[in-house]
Amino acid sequence: MPDNGWPADRIDTENAHSARIYDYILGGKDFYPADQEAGDAMSREWPALPIHMRANRDWMNRAVRWLAEEAGVRQFLDVGTGIPTSPNLHEIAQAVSPDTRVVYVDNDPIVLTLSQGLLSSTPEGRTAYIEADFRDLTDLYEAPELLETLDLDRPIALTVIAIVHFMLDADDAVGVVRRLLEPLPSGSYLAMSIGTAEFAPEEVGRVAREYEARNMPMRLRTIDEAHAFFEGLELVEPGIVQVHKWHPDGTGEQGIRDEDIAMYGAVARKP
Repeated sequence: MPDNGWPADRIDTENAHSARIYDYILGGKDFYPADQEAGDAMSREWPALPIHMRANRDWMNRAVRWLAEEAGVRQFLDVGTGIPTSPNLHEIAQAVSPDTRVVYVDNDPIVLTLSQGLLSSTPEGRTAYIEADFRDLTDLYEAPELLETLDLDRPIALTVIAIVHFMLDADDAVGVVRRLLEPLPSGSYLAMSIGTAEFAPEEVGRVAREYEARNMPMRLRTIDEAHAFFEGLELVEPGIVQVHKWHPDGTGEQGIRDEDIAMYGAVARKP
């Protein structure tokens, strides 16, 4: 039992997990041998995989900073949080405005176990963590942790980062995102990154097969399929683009080729 009181024996250390593979490739420390083996195998199939994953993380940083600085958002709902990696979303947003409030949502026991890293809010702001499955969020907006942290009458930025490619057609990812957006007021935002194989189909296809071999099937989407998530919303310029092309700030995009990136990113406002 770790210090936060959640049972560590819920964590499957024998089989690779997508969040821990991501953590390993990004140079984190919260992974197991199965995750390292999987990450190494995937990187052999597509050597640009670490570049791609880092670009997605950098995009998240820029998107959150834009939402806080340019859009003035002071409330965030992050669904599919993943393993804490500093700077976490609340650290980026609270660096702009210390009174920002953030609710994190994930269903992975290791994220739950490590969630103290997501709860280090500024005194002026607040963070909370909710354990819930992205495929079944029917009670999310009734959760006490959410209602005590976010004001549903004020704009909220819903962030769904690098998760929908693990949702198959039967999971109705577009429907899930729409149902999450529905209760949010006008002036709220959706920020998403969406996996694609359009720029390196052979290499990314091989990585997808490595995931599937480890019981993590993927559904990679075209640009037209990515647009479906944003129907009825007002896309922020430059629209849906590869993540390294969305508001580049010159700190990590130099030398990245389009074929190194398998993720679309976009931010859109709810009218």
